[in-house]
Amino acid sequence: MNGSLPQCVSLKGVPFTSSIVDALAREAGFARGGVAALPPPGDPESAEERNRFEHWIATGAAGEMEYLKRRNEQGELLRTSVRTVFPWVRSVIVCLANYNAAQPRSIDPAPPSTGWIARYAWSGLRDDRDAMRPSDYHKVLLKRLNHLDSALHEQMGAFESRCFVDTGPLVERVYARYAGLGWTGKNTCILNQQLGSWLFLGVILTALEPEELTLPAADRCGSCTRCIDACPTQALTPYQMDASRCIAYLTIEKRGEIPEAFREKIGRQVFGCDICQDVCPWNRRAPISNDPALATREELVNPALDWLASMSEEDYAKWFYGSPVKRAKWEGFQRNLAVAIGNSKDPSLRERLENWAESEDQVLAETSRWALNQFIPKP
Repeated sequence: MNGSLPQCVSLKGVPFTSSIVDALAREAGFARGGVAALPPPGDPESAEERNRFEHWIATGAAGEMEYLKRRNEQGELLRTSVRTVFPWVRSVIVCLANYNAAQPRSIDPAPPSTGWIARYAWSGLRDDRDAMRPSDYHKVLLKRLNHLDSALHEQMGAFESRCFVDTGPLVERVYARYAGLGWTGKNTCILNQQLGSWLFLGVILTALEPEELTLPAADRCGSCTRCIDACPTQALTPYQMDASRCIAYLTIEKRGEIPEAFREKIGRQVFGCDICQDVCPWNRRAPISNDPALATREELVNPALDWLASMSEEDYAKWFYGSPVKRAKWEGFQRNLAVAIGNSKDPSLRERLENWAESEDQVLAETSRWALNQFIPKP
């Protein structure tokens, strides 16, 4: 918490506007920044957003992601309204960080025995010995948000605020749209006309009243359905995503066995999935990031499956400590590798699956037996 005032406009006479925030956000290391005013209670559009999220949860589309289903004592979903948790909030600052890399896409030709790790998880930072080590975008962005928050306090005085990266009680992309930073695409990612969708989002909740209203960004998806058509598991319908079918969810958030109906469709994805963004026309012109804290660890681009499968648990911890890849956990990482190896049908990796099929980890053993069956020609 910074300060104790419930709300204010600008105590030092500095206007609280998107242009001011954008300038300070860029100084803090972000690609863009903007401000969304919180809609008043009872606003029809915000009510529609809340109802949409409620319906999404009710249909089971959130899968096993229990953190999205948390409710307060009144039974309200925490992420349906920022005011549910922080009644003092009057605006949301949204900041974008570009992580696009000058590297191949997951849909580009690649050696058949390579896997795919989602682009957002490639990031690294050079240490004092000029060696690349994993960088956690949560920590990178949070440090920048705190810098921006401090700069705002210096210019505008005391006000209540909170900084969040993926952990706040809100759906960030909704406020990114209200802040004019982009529209929600048919693949449910935030799309910026200049930057595309390779974007991390960070937010600052504030008690400040914006001194100007920003128009929401216009939807520019048009009649395009490339993301929907390209999704291997049919997880997408226009502007809706069934997480329980999404490859990113299945390889990162899902614990235990991956439903057999999806395994072959997962292909070579070891962690996450970029397909719906790789096919998006707006990403053809997306600029390459020059952010040193989010630089690419090139070993993770089209990594060899035999290299990943040869890792011990200690190797996994060394390579991915502080990386988003740790989210899958060691057991999930091995399970995902078994699926990718089975789909590769690489005979040099068959022995690895045979060993895993005898594992004490029943999920890995069962998945490896399924993978071995993929080597048998289908009639």
